[in-house]
Formats: sequence, C-alpha cells, structure tokens
Amino acid sequence: MPTSDIAYLRSRATQHTTPCGDGHTVWHVWGPSVTTGNQPPVLLLHGGSGSWTHWVRNIQNLVDTGRQVWVPDLPGFGDSALPTSGSDADALPTPLEAGLQQLIGDTAVDVVGFSFGGMVGAFLAQSYPARAARLVLVGAPALGMVERNTVPLKAWRHLADPAARELRHRHNLTALMLFDPAGVDADTLAMHIANVVRDRIPGRRLSYTDVLSRALQQVRCPVWAIYGREDALYLGRLPDLAAALQAAPTFQSLQLVDAAGHWVQYERAEVFNAALRTALGG
Repeated sequence: MPTSDIAYLRSRATQHTTPCGDGHTVWHVWGPSVTTGNQPPVLLLHGGSGSWTHWVRNIQNLVDTGRQVWVPDLPGFGDSALPTSGSDADALPTPLEAGLQQLIGDTAVDVVGFSFGGMVGAFLAQSYPARAARLVLVGAPALGMVERNTVPLKAWRHLADPAARELRHRHNLTALMLFDPAGVDADTLAMHIANVVRDRIPGRRLSYTDVLSRALQQVRCPVWAIYGREDALYLGRLPDLAAALQAAPTFQSLQLVDAAGHWVQYERAEVFNAALRTALGG
C-alpha cells in the first residue's frame, strides 16, 4: 500500500474524537453518513502495536459495498490517548463503548477485530451485547494455544542507529505479520514503523491466555473467523484453532486464506475482502 494511498484514505475520512484518559480516542469514518436497510456500520479494530492503517487495503472495499466504516486508533495506540486504567485488551471496551454511545448512540455495529483487536472486539460484545450485531475475528490470539515466544521477535527500542532499528523491524514483520518476505516493501515497512513507535501499552499478557475462548462462551451475537493459513501463531495447530473456535456457542465458520500470514487482511486483501463480505452477509 503506497503511502500516497494512505494519504488518500486519510483525506477522505471524517475524523471524530471522544474522551479517553487524559486525552481522546481518535476515530476515522468513511462511507455514507446514514446507513440504510439491514446494513449496520462496520467497526474495524486494529491489532497490537498498530493503528487504523492495519486496514488500509480493506476500508474502501467495505465503503464500495455501501457500508459506513468506523476505525478508531485504539486507546494507547496510534494517535489515541492511554485508557484511564488497565494496560491490556480488557481495558479498552469501556472507553470504546462510551465513544460509540457519544457518536452513534445505541446503533449496533458489525465488529471486526484483528489480532489484539479481536480480543477487544470479543470483550466489547461480551460486556455490551446490544452493541454487536456480529463479530468477525481475524487472526485473534488468546484461545489457549499461543505461548510466549511462539514467534521470537527482536527488541529494537534500545538501538540508537536507525538502520539497525529498521533491520529489527523488517525481521519482526517477516517473523510475525507476513508469510511472504517479499511483501515487506519500503511502504509496508514505513507504515509498520510509524505504528510500532506509537505503541504505549507494552508488556501485554492476555494474548498468552485463553481469555478469548472464555469470552466467546458469553458472546450472544454470531461469530465468524478469518485467519491466514500460514499464521505464525498457529503453524501446525490449525485443527486446534478450529476446535477452539467451534466451542463457542454462536460460532458460524472459519475461513482460512491460503498463502497468508497473521496480517491476512493486508497480505491477501482481495481474498480477505471477499471472505469478509460473506461473513458480514454481503
């Protein structure tokens, strides 16, 4: 995704802010100002160390189907302030729900959560069941099978040399986010770096637990899942992944995208977008 395309999307977005901690949650909105028929707004929740740009290859496709698309920088990431309390996914549903209530009232939304954002989305649907019309999990952890150091990432904050830092960022992108190393072009690397340097919630732990599995037991809305077949978090464990998801009472289906890693919606955007349209009933 060239940086010019990111700038284009940003220029077409309407921006809102809602209170969060000592500052604001920043929301980006695309699509029609009024939703019609049975098409609720779509809420896209990005992954850890990310921002709204985790969805740059998916936003316009949703808008083209007539959807209104809401994409916050989650509290503690991107341009949004830290949450009032807490330092993990369970601290974010409260400020998000307060922001949604201010911006769209009681309107239900289709929640799509990537990785860390999948945990946030499930907690949102669990705590505020009237808010979620459906939930789509994308590469989400916390199903009781992702252990610490499943993917060995390299530290970079202590490095003073920008070139050395860039090498670490490139390694981490290849190790965790993308299946094909050729996908780490200059623009993708620059976008990733711009996101990770604004991650202000380090040391998150819930990804290594089964909190998502437990939350899904209480989620009332239908649940879909889209994962990359080569997701580094689940290599060799796809049957376990399917079983964990199928244990959720309202689970519908799991779509595996070939030749895609963890950041499936970016690496195989065309296939992912089609799968997401299906999950959203389009």
